[in-house]
Amino acid sequence: MLIAIIVTVVGASTPILIAALGELVVEKSGVLNLGVEGMMLIGAITAFVVTFTTGNHYLAILCAAGAGIAASMIFGFLTLSLSANQTATGLALTIFGTGFSALAGQGYSARPVTLLGPLFPGEMATHPIWRVLFGYSALVYFSLIMVVVVWFFLKKTRAGLILRAVGENDHSAHSIGYSVIGVRFAAVAFGGAMAGIAGACFPLLLTPQWAERMTAGRGWIAVALVVFASWKPFRLLAGAYLFGLVMTMELYSKAGGGPLAAIPAELWAAMPYLATIVVLVLISIRRDASSNAPACLGRPFLPSN
Repeated sequence: MLIAIIVTVVGASTPILIAALGELVVEKSGVLNLGVEGMMLIGAITAFVVTFTTGNHYLAILCAAGAGIAASMIFGFLTLSLSANQTATGLALTIFGTGFSALAGQGYSARPVTLLGPLFPGEMATHPIWRVLFGYSALVYFSLIMVVVVWFFLKKTRAGLILRAVGENDHSAHSIGYSVIGVRFAAVAFGGAMAGIAGACFPLLLTPQWAERMTAGRGWIAVALVVFASWKPFRLLAGAYLFGLVMTMELYSKAGGGPLAAIPAELWAAMPYLATIVVLVLISIRRDASSNAPACLGRPFLPSN
């Protein structure tokens, strides 16, 4: 049972972790994109349709990433080129993604697709212990690798230093010759790709059929998790798995029996979202709630003449 819980936690945490890593890079550049949920839904329907049509899971993941980038460029054009309000535009993107995915998925309701299988041969995961290490799909290992990649990029590379400089003081970065808008567009595109891949996790890893709003608010959890983790990738990993554990407890409490049944399943289901609401309220009340928050987060860049 313990092995089954661990495997379930990893699966439930993976889309949250991938989406949150993308949002972390976006926010480090000084942009607040609340449209993660919408981009995840666009990625989910794209991955489902491509998988249903071609049967190629990896092509579906690439197409989901491309769809996420396309959606993020809408956000980028409005907020970076036209200086629209980032919060309102992000909310609008979520509404757009919800409606677009529902419309595009009308003809695919209850149609099944095959799940993405484990990356390693089945012989390597026959023992329960080895199953914990080698029994996952490529998306799970991708999420773990990206934690290290994002940390290394932000802390050890010149490009990461430039991105952080743009997020901390955009006018200073602009004054020494860096393209603030260009850097932020690149960060927004990366966040869109990661959100699209996170959305692809739902039909390819968790639910092998299309259902409207199948992300079930995980995009909002990803946004809150970035603040919860103080904009640090490894804390993000721990936070994502903590949220995944709470979601798994809901499933096992519904199964009945044991100490988990003492807490209603509805309360387990609500816990991640209650935490999300608290974090988002803190963002609204105090932008300086964490010393790690980028100084220019959410502010439009208006170069002085």
